[in-house]
Amino acid sequence: MPHSDVTRAYLGLGSNLGDRHAALREAVRRLAGTSRTVVRQVSSFYVTDPVGPVIQGEFLNAAVAIDTSLEPLELLDTCKAIEASMGRVPRERWGPREIDIDLLLWDSAVVASERLTIPHPELARRAFVLIPLLEIEPSLALPDGRPLSGLLANLGRVTGIRKLDGSMSPEPGHGVPSCGAAEGD
Repeated sequence: MPHSDVTRAYLGLGSNLGDRHAALREAVRRLAGTSRTVVRQVSSFYVTDPVGPVIQGEFLNAAVAIDTSLEPLELLDTCKAIEASMGRVPRERWGPREIDIDLLLWDSAVVASERLTIPHPELARRAFVLIPLLEIEPSLALPDGRPLSGLLANLGRVTGIRKLDGSMSPEPGHGVPSCGAAEGD
């Protein structure tokens, strides 16, 4: 894709170490400051139970819609650089993290490389990803046409996730998020 082409991409954010609210707000701020990228929308924050075999604290999760002219691997490298600059250190898989930025969807494209798979391979099984994505884009679908709302319905009764009051939404006409702190967590 030439750099002049703009793609709508969706990212998942998560944190369960330190000040989780500040980590998500800072990740969005840094994404908004990324060259050739505009943050278009940010979901509410969701407190979610951890997934996987590692015993750890609750996560704070959100989804972000961006428009970017970066290539998928360039955006992956940018996200990994943001994570590192925010103090993320390598730990065990599915373990605690200061910040996690996952590329979930890349318009209607499928990306399959050694370093990156889009749609994210766990997308269809994770309510903490589907719910924030559907909040910001209720008609969102996988590249094969399956609606995310159907994937969420297939999960059955969803537990272990709750929406917090307060969110981060782009200011009208700016594409730069205003950061609202959520209370009570």
